[in-house]
Amino acid sequence: MKVLLVEDEQKIADFVREGLGARGMAVTHTTDGNEGFRHGCDISFEMIVLDIMLPGRDGLSVLKGLRAASVHTPVLLLTARNELGDRVEGLELGADDYLAKPFFVEELVARMHALRRRLAGDRQNTVQAGTLKLDRITRQASEGSRVIDLTSREFSLLEYLMRSPGQVFTRSQILEHVWGYDFDPSTNVVDVCVRRLRAKIASTDGDGVTASPIESVRGTGYRFGPTRR
Repeated sequence: MKVLLVEDEQKIADFVREGLGARGMAVTHTTDGNEGFRHGCDISFEMIVLDIMLPGRDGLSVLKGLRAASVHTPVLLLTARNELGDRVEGLELGADDYLAKPFFVEELVARMHALRRRLAGDRQNTVQAGTLKLDRITRQASEGSRVIDLTSREFSLLEYLMRSPGQVFTRSQILEHVWGYDFDPSTNVVDVCVRRLRAKIASTDGDGVTASPIESVRGTGYRFGPTRR
């Protein structure tokens, strides 16, 4: 993967470059927003990792300029933990995901791979895992010949999880990507929706055991099981 990294903190840039390079990625690094915008216009990059606080043009200005120039390269924003407003604005301007500092490079790599899989799914009319299939045009779910009646929110939630099988998503991530805005952290809206969705897509095996591919990860959130019979 050819990656553009726009980050002015040298310590962060060094460990990101080393981590991505060790995984076979080709990283071009710049520390300035103006240079980042110039490099970002090169459509040969497959991913842009963009810090918000930069000298020259800030990250949000770079992002806005790239989208205005019809550059659709996936952009993952790097933000400080208390920059909720910037994260929301970034997503509204066309960012594809964000990661709050500090972070482990393993988490960054996982986010990048999940983002690529999700965007690849955006270009397809169907999302499928085993016999479970989602038709993104008709917004219909089916299990073999059985049509599954889902609400619009349940469909969006299932699609979000199915795009990245095995990837664990926190409740906050699910709220932001499926509901489109932040709820009070104590809300149980995600758990309620998951519970309904699990019941609808559960299947029974030859031994009479009923199971759902949506798995709970204690203390974290949910994931769609990587395999399904």
